[in-house]
Amino acid sequence: MTIQKEKTLINFKKAHSLVSKIIKMVEANEYCIDIMQQNSAVIGLLKSAHQMLMENHLNTCFKRAMETKNEKRKQEMTQEILKVTKLFNK
Repeated sequence: MTIQKEKTLINFKKAHSLVSKIIKMVEANEYCIDIMQQNSAVIGLLKSAHQMLMENHLNTCFKRAMETKNEKRKQEMTQEILKVTKLFNK
């Protein structure tokens, strides 16, 4: 596993831990602002993980696809990137 993927995995694990904490906070009827702050932290971790995954994909899979002569594969890879970007920005 690359260092980049290890960092991504760490972010996912931190987000997972925080989500568990948020669930407990909601169940305990804790202060809404405190819950929202934790939720914002999870969102930040997930956005960061998404960015790291995208960078890794562009620097590996996408780069290899663009170096081939297979125009169909190049178009498919481009469409995948556009689809993921569109979904992320919703």
